[in-house]
Amino acid sequence: MANTGKKTKGKQKIEIKMIENQDDRLITFSKRRSGIYKKIGELSTLCGSEILFIIFSPAGKPFTFGHPSIEFIANRFLNGNIPVIDDMHALIEAHCTVRINKLIQLYNEVQSQIDASNETQRVLAQQITSGTDSNRWWETPLDQLNPRELYERYSHFSKLLDLFHISRSKKIATASSTVAPTGPAKDAPTNFPLS
Repeated sequence: MANTGKKTKGKQKIEIKMIENQDDRLITFSKRRSGIYKKIGELSTLCGSEILFIIFSPAGKPFTFGHPSIEFIANRFLNGNIPVIDDMHALIEAHCTVRINKLIQLYNEVQSQIDASNETQRVLAQQITSGTDSNRWWETPLDQLNPRELYERYSHFSKLLDLFHISRSKKIATASSTVAPTGPAKDAPTNFPLS
């Protein structure tokens, strides 16, 4: 039987001391830099304050981290603690304002469409209740119509027939979706024509 032991030493505790080899120090720093930045970001979020952090690499190169930004902190320091408007916050506010204005415009358009629809409904209801002959086009005898009026009558009936077909299809779809998968219920409507 083959040896099934670990091939590596795994995670081990190391002694904290200065890494003597310059190349090893640079490699270790580059591997740990993102983790350090992450911890600094978490610290600034928890504290709720501005942080400016400068790390010098083993080669002497400075790496900076600032929250909310380095420019914000530098401007605040240079201006003697006078709060400076951050460009990022201004951009976010401008974007929110534009988005709100678009939503208000869309709301107004929909509201005007609803108002127009309600007005049309009111006028149609008034015409139906008044019972004027001019609005009851279906009662006019066909022999009294000219060819244009006959064509209009035909198009009206075609549209009405299309609406009936659509309504019937919707009712059939609704009825079939409410029927149990084992078969139709005994009280399910069966008066829908299938052709």
